Amino acid sequence: MLARQAAAHGLGIGEYAASLLDEAAHASLGKPPMQAEPKDMVELFAPLRGLNLDFERDRDTGRDIDL
Repeated sequence: MLARQAAAHGLGIGEYAASLLDEAAHASLGKPPMQAEPKDMVELFAPLRGLNLDFERDRDTGRDIDL
């Protein structure tokens, strides 16, 4: 069965099995195997949208210095 599927894809059994394992590994991580690089910061952080993460900087101005 695996040999027929590999032949249908024009691959050897080893190559086809490796591609199946690669797909399964990426599926378990929840991301597609071939993901394009983000073009900017908006695309980079797009998967975090809706998680209610707070990226505000601390408004602390530091400590007082006695001169």
